[in-house]
Amino acid sequence: MTDCRLYLISPERIEHPSIFAAELRAALDGGDVAAFQLRLKDVDDDAIARTADTLRPVCQQRDVAFILNDRPDLAVKLDCDGVHVGQGDLPCREARRIVGPDRQVGVTCKASRHLAMEAAEAGADYVAFGAFFTSTTKTVTTPASLEILEWWSGLMEVPCVAIGGITVDNCRPVIAAGADFLAVAGGVWNYRDGPGAAVRAFNAVFAEPSR
Repeated sequence: MTDCRLYLISPERIEHPSIFAAELRAALDGGDVAAFQLRLKDVDDDAIARTADTLRPVCQQRDVAFILNDRPDLAVKLDCDGVHVGQGDLPCREARRIVGPDRQVGVTCKASRHLAMEAAEAGADYVAFGAFFTSTTKTVTTPASLEILEWWSGLMEVPCVAIGGITVDNCRPVIAAGADFLAVAGGVWNYRDGPGAAVRAFNAVFAEPSR
């Protein structure tokens, strides 16, 4: 039995939030999900707000943390549960200043032990490592090895998220290496039997006896 949990990431484009909300409900009703990150690219603030206002209640009614990518200012304005910042966004300390002490701040650390240590010292609630596999949703610029998960989980109490091309079929080594959360996008939304079945399948893997 593992303590690993699922961290869903949205598709980069959501043309019709009300239609996608049905997919999100199906996913979240498939089993335990810790968080959902809204990660939209190349859209304006109004589009982000409309989508967040449609999807946030779906998550919060199910006790799933609703995390906004990149934008601490909008995370506060839109009453999100937290923000996730990358290395090209605001520094962790600045994001924390904006969102305050009660919202989560997660930080992309790619394959860097140094960046992860800095993020933890700056007050990050979690650090994200990856990519561990070829991703269908994002170009992999910094492949990560399982060793960084083993190192981090053996040393630090700050949780770590594994990201990058993770699917039901390839996730077991990542879990065994010590990931606290699996960040998954295409592995759920493009799953052959639908998003609800994907979440059920991931949770079945999490429940397998540790080897």
